[in-house]
Amino acid sequence: MTPPTVSVVIPAYNEGIRLPAFVEQLTRACLATPSPVLELVVSDDGSTPEHVEKERASVEAAQARLTEAGSPHRFRFVAAERNGGKGSAIRLGWRESDPRAEWLAFVDADGAVSAEEFLRMATLATTTPAIDVVVGSRIRMAGRHVERSLFRHLQGRIFATLTDMRFRLGYYDTQCGAKLFRASMLRPLLDRLQEQRWLIDVELLALMDQQGARPLEVPVDWVDTGESKVRFGVDAARMFWGLREMHRRLNRPQ
Repeated sequence: MTPPTVSVVIPAYNEGIRLPAFVEQLTRACLATPSPVLELVVSDDGSTPEHVEKERASVEAAQARLTEAGSPHRFRFVAAERNGGKGSAIRLGWRESDPRAEWLAFVDADGAVSAEEFLRMATLATTTPAIDVVVGSRIRMAGRHVERSLFRHLQGRIFATLTDMRFRLGYYDTQCGAKLFRASMLRPLLDRLQEQRWLIDVELLALMDQQGARPLEVPVDWVDTGESKVRFGVDAARMFWGLREMHRRLNRPQ
């Protein structure tokens, strides 16, 4: 079996409706694009049984199609016993991923970043020697298509500003759900990851920055699915407080 170049975790919590459509999209894209070789790990985050069944069935059907076509890509399904959050699901998927993968990545299950866009990012990562981090970015610019409500855009800009004030990372968009990391740099850091939910993005970027990782921010096409699991009031407050606590933790002498 051909080892994967990129191991991609798709964190999923009660995604029995949206995930199968995205898995189908990924399957078509993989069948049309033989390289880089992807290992796609759907990491269920303690979903209800009916959602787990639908998610698992979509992964098994996709793998059967790839096997029949002789494709080097492959799908896998792993499941947590209880809900732990996006960060927890990503860490579980990476722990279960093929240790030979040269890149560790994740992409959101809602398909806001399409399969074709993610493969474009993966190709950039694996063919550009001078980068260690590839980050999708929802920048409205010529040649890119971004469908996003004004409210979510403003919410994202406020969060990005607060993040940059704390960490000085220089990214326009830290929260777009598609990122790739050079595995040789990230694997030694996995035990240091503590964020359970949405701040996992910032934690990863901050830790990689501390190691001198070379970043590339890539404008992507992005479509708002209208079903965000982030609740603006409570979750936004937790995020802002969490940035402060994370900054203190990551800058504490080791």
